[in-house]
Amino acid sequence: LAFWVTSGIAISVLGAMLFMPVMDVSINMISLFGFILTLGIVVDDAIVAGEAIYQHRQEGMGTLEASVRGIREVAGPITFSVLTTVVAFMPLLFVPGIMGKFFKNIPMIVIPILLVSLLEALFILPAHLAHSKNTEPTGLFGYVHRAQQRFSRSVEYFIYNIYKPMAQAIFQYRYLTLAVAFAVLISAIGIVGGGRIKFTFMPKVEGDVITANIQMPFGTPVGDTEKVAKTVLAQAQKVLEKQGGELKLARGIYADLGSNRSGGGPSGGASTPGGHLAYIQVFLVPADDREVTTSQFANAWRSAVGEVPGVESLQFQFNIGPGSGQPLQVELSHRDAQTLELAASRLGEIMGTYAGVFDIDDGFTLGKDQIDLKLRPEARALGLTESDLARQVRGAFYGAEVARQQRGRDELRIFVRRPLSERTSEADIENMLIRTPSGGEIPLAQAAEVVRGKSYTAISRVDGKRVLTVSSDLDETVTSTAEITSSLMTSVLPDLQRDIPGLTFGTAGQEQDRAESLGSLKVGFMFALFVMFALMAMAFRSYTQPIIIMTAIPFGFVGALFGHLLLGFDLSMISMMGIVALSGVVVNDSLVLVDAVNEFRKGGMTTWDAVVAGTTRRFRPIVLTSLTTFFGLAPMIAETSPQARFLVPMAVSLGFGVLFTTLIALIIVPCLYLVLEDVGRLIKGKAIVTAPEPAE
Repeated sequence: LAFWVTSGIAISVLGAMLFMPVMDVSINMISLFGFILTLGIVVDDAIVAGEAIYQHRQEGMGTLEASVRGIREVAGPITFSVLTTVVAFMPLLFVPGIMGKFFKNIPMIVIPILLVSLLEALFILPAHLAHSKNTEPTGLFGYVHRAQQRFSRSVEYFIYNIYKPMAQAIFQYRYLTLAVAFAVLISAIGIVGGGRIKFTFMPKVEGDVITANIQMPFGTPVGDTEKVAKTVLAQAQKVLEKQGGELKLARGIYADLGSNRSGGGPSGGASTPGGHLAYIQVFLVPADDREVTTSQFANAWRSAVGEVPGVESLQFQFNIGPGSGQPLQVELSHRDAQTLELAASRLGEIMGTYAGVFDIDDGFTLGKDQIDLKLRPEARALGLTESDLARQVRGAFYGAEVARQQRGRDELRIFVRRPLSERTSEADIENMLIRTPSGGEIPLAQAAEVVRGKSYTAISRVDGKRVLTVSSDLDETVTSTAEITSSLMTSVLPDLQRDIPGLTFGTAGQEQDRAESLGSLKVGFMFALFVMFALMAMAFRSYTQPIIIMTAIPFGFVGALFGHLLLGFDLSMISMMGIVALSGVVVNDSLVLVDAVNEFRKGGMTTWDAVVAGTTRRFRPIVLTSLTTFFGLAPMIAETSPQARFLVPMAVSLGFGVLFTTLIALIIVPCLYLVLEDVGRLIKGKAIVTAPEPAE
């Protein structure tokens, strides 16, 4: 029985692979996580079917009759439990932005696996069990079989002699039980609302590589950039020696002049090259082989380097994964460029006063020296235009094309320009003569006003408006993105807007992505709940019983929160995705239990007896499905590789959520069932459900 139930995993996985080319899903880290995610979930329906068939075989039925009767008994709840799980994963398909492109791989793997597992549990598994031998095994298999039977009898003893009396006592005091349960739920919500556990957009995962990005002012000679890079490199080597030696702690150090290296994730990679840029990378040994964490080394390196004169920006990056950019970003916009730069500079200074905020970038960098030529009125009176002025200055220094010649397959362009001796200094520009349309000449200094300034390195626009993005990194152990953003949006930025009329602001980067993703998940989650309710209403032909089953969903959040607190994780966007997916998994146990209670009531039992019989009858499959789901996710929860750790919060939410809802399905749901029955009876003027008097 265990072999055929377990074989459903392989059948479902191989069946889902048939759909991967159609859905354009490759085998990658995210899709493999989807496969791991379903290891425990995929056998839930097979366990329920196999357990029902096994129960009838224990009652003395033949293999064929037991298979037919067992699968008929649970076909309905199995089908609807799989469909509700499928619906719960569907909101992940519609998460917008880059995060959505990443994580849509999970539902595109999980949903086909669940649908294939449903077909396997309804048709393939019963066929195998119907033709399996029912003879007593001998030899080694006989010894294993007898050990299994002893364990099975122990489980039966626990169910009927320990769990059943305890459950009856709990059901008798069901209102007190529900009061305690909802008190725990409210406390869990209070822990999150009170900030006892922080919320981050993406979990921060420390890699084994620390990158120091150096940016000097534009136009800085390469030699000056190299001196700063050597200083930063020397400090890295000193920190390595203090921490235990370079050979023991690091696999190597790499330095590069001429570019920056951004972090991992979608926006990772090298920047636009330039002699004012450099970066140094320290490759640490794997985390298991060192006592110093990556963040501790990065902080020590940052402190050792300190403030370097002349450096425009110096940032240390070591996080990997899709959320590894700057967590705090504010977008400012104004019609006047200088006013906008002033506002960005002031905001950057204010952000530096917050504890835990560092590596602040005000969003603008002065470029190389630039000369702007503004045409004078007297030159315009002579017939000169800005186009004439620009064309003559360009022709004098860059050259004007006078002819083209064909040389075989190549075309040569011939330019005429001033000799090198007349185009090497700014004085050559000021002393040049400009020809007027009438044939005369006028000195450039009289034709145009010469304004010295700085060129823009980049001009960013959003919705046609010129913007600057002020960003910074922060220490999650000291503060959170939500706290800083809330403070900036409610007090700092409105004050800045009053001081600078015409200034507009908004969130950008991770905070904007968080708002969009959470908004999409919220809408998708509500829609999924509605569809799940509709499916269960059809299954039970009732509008009240689906409410009982769906009550287990918020208690799944309690389990997920407990798992995060136990393992030291902050809540994140990945955690929320796990909680949304959890909503479909946790209703499965409750759905199977309520279906069993309904069947016993149809058989003539009283409500009390049906609830007690249903919970004891479904105790084994509920516990088994929860344990298989948790232990299927355990390897992912225990994963230590940096490349996969940003996915761990989703596994924590699912694993601990399912584990906690086992208690909900076996205790809270039966109590709610009885309370609902009490309400119906009170409306009709009848007495509430009570336990039968024990026989004398």
